[in-house]
Amino acid sequence: MTLEEKVGQLFVVEVYGQDANAVSPAMAARNRALYGVDTPAQVIDKYKPGGVIYFDSRRGPDNVRNPQQIATLSNGLQAAAVRQRQPVPLLISTDQEGGAVVFRLVAPATEMPGNMALGAGRSAADAHRSAEVIGAELAAVGINQNYAPVADVNVNPANPVIGVRSVGEDPTLVSEIVAAQVAGYHDGGVATVAKHFPGHGDTATDSHFGLPEVTHTRAQLEAIDLPPFRAAIAQGVDTIMTAHVVLRSVDSSGAPATMSAPILTGLLREELDYDGLIVTDALDMQGATSTYPPNVAPVEAFKAGADQLVLAPQMDVAYTSVLNAVRNGEISTRRLDDSVYRILRLKMKRGLFDHPFVDVELADKVVGAPDHLADAQLITDHTTTLVKNDAGVLPLTRDPRKVLVTGWGVTTTSTLGSAIGRRGQTVTIAETGTTPSQTRINQVVTEAARSDLVVVSTMNAASVNPDTGLPTASAAAQQALVKALLATGKPVVVSGMRNPYDVSYLTAAPTYLVTYGYTAASMESLTRVLFGEVNPVGKLPVTIPRANGSGALYPFGHGLSYGG
Repeated sequence: MTLEEKVGQLFVVEVYGQDANAVSPAMAARNRALYGVDTPAQVIDKYKPGGVIYFDSRRGPDNVRNPQQIATLSNGLQAAAVRQRQPVPLLISTDQEGGAVVFRLVAPATEMPGNMALGAGRSAADAHRSAEVIGAELAAVGINQNYAPVADVNVNPANPVIGVRSVGEDPTLVSEIVAAQVAGYHDGGVATVAKHFPGHGDTATDSHFGLPEVTHTRAQLEAIDLPPFRAAIAQGVDTIMTAHVVLRSVDSSGAPATMSAPILTGLLREELDYDGLIVTDALDMQGATSTYPPNVAPVEAFKAGADQLVLAPQMDVAYTSVLNAVRNGEISTRRLDDSVYRILRLKMKRGLFDHPFVDVELADKVVGAPDHLADAQLITDHTTTLVKNDAGVLPLTRDPRKVLVTGWGVTTTSTLGSAIGRRGQTVTIAETGTTPSQTRINQVVTEAARSDLVVVSTMNAASVNPDTGLPTASAAAQQALVKALLATGKPVVVSGMRNPYDVSYLTAAPTYLVTYGYTAASMESLTRVLFGEVNPVGKLPVTIPRANGSGALYPFGHGLSYGG
């Protein structure tokens, strides 16, 4: 390989459009703005990158529409890669963590529960199967590497970026689930990426928008953050992703882990004896760009120990900067060769040199297969957690009644309302948004007075403004909604649809459940639990603190079941 080809292998790029060779004028314009060329295939021709990462339309690339289209895009990109002077196939990646927070493929792809739901389920077998299904569906469309599992231990209830993406607060539980997921993804046919090293679970800043600092001592790091990564390494994880976090107990300079040789080379490579691939978290995140200009970030991350550089802003600048750093001796050719070797070794291990293409027709049969959907529902049924049933309202009988379904989420309330309606109930849906106005609260209260039962969904109703220490406007409005509904005297069932902590500010509610997500399977599982079709077995994978900070409201492991 030439020096230029080797440097290309270090980069993971995004491409705009749904086809490698034919894109809309709008997508061509986006590719031109980033790379100076029109099509995804031309991006491969220009840089000969080691990898491509797919995004949905929310970010803009709009790569993932349906199984056959994704498989065709993957094949087109691989064709561009293997027609180069040196035919090196691509690592094609995406973020399909499971759950309702970080995902790219939607229906017909199977929606598996997220990490914290799996933590509530306490089943390594379920975690393995969940990852196996996700992996099989990704592999069928030519995505050969998943940026999962999340190995962070969420010990900070105020964490704005991890939360339900983590298995929970217990390092042993997180380690068990993460190891099972690594094995499951491998059995499904994709490479794995444990993230975010050295741990993003105790941060109060979102590294997409700032640079968080983890204040753990070295002893806390060993006890809390590192065990899941050690478990992933022991299970043969292919790749570890860095975190844009400061960890002064390992690197006193204050450099983010992504740019820290003491963290990536000293701790991960030497102390944890990890010889797999190291990839950066996205270099266009504020946690990286706020300190490191586009010509500096990729060079510093590579010098620190990263092998692949993900989403480097200003690709021409980034590529040239790394190339020049090798030419002028700032980066040795030996160091470059070490990373290229690891990249090629993973591609060889995953069989990409022999089989870079996928069967487009088969994609439709694998993605959303009936057994996948059935397993998703079964696994989700093991995760719903009944935290409070003080009034004995649950389980509900099938006797007909008027049910008001209200609270957060247009799709969430309608999906939940439909599921309840299928149990012979007369359902009224009154969605309120994340920040219901007083007028809307009054309207919902009027509707509640005409109902026999109220089911209200909340979304991060325990969120606190870090500057004031008071609930955010959204949280305060949701708390006011629940309080007003309780004041009607009607039976009220509250369900936290994301983080389980909402009950810390809703202690007056006698009935409270947690779903850890709002997929269709989560809403069906919640309904099954409400009507006693499924006995709730989920256990809290985190401690729910009291709102005043005076200790635990509900301990780790708490969870009620019917008749026991």
